[in-house]
Amino acid sequence: MSEEAVMAKKGPFGVVVKKGQTYWWCACGLSKSQPFCDGSHKSTSFEPVKYVADDNVMVAFCGCKQSRIKPFCDDSHIAIVVEEEEVDESKNPRIF
Repeated sequence: MSEEAVMAKKGPFGVVVKKGQTYWWCACGLSKSQPFCDGSHKSTSFEPVKYVADDNVMVAFCGCKQSRIKPFCDDSHIAIVVEEEEVDESKNPRIF
């Protein structure tokens, strides 16, 4: 049985990276420091993905953890169906 990564976000994390700096992208989805690793994968078979910035640019890091070009977003999140939670509208205050 293979583990599935937890979807941290249904879309990319846009991060401005610094040239020459090393980043460790969270592959398991459990990190509280998304999109980067905080060591939460230790109880899983996942390993973070190393990324070294070539320039000072905005990078779209994958948030759904399903990308085929990890750590980058490839729009795989578009095909993921997320069931919306039922919301009891009677508990939401109305603003007129």
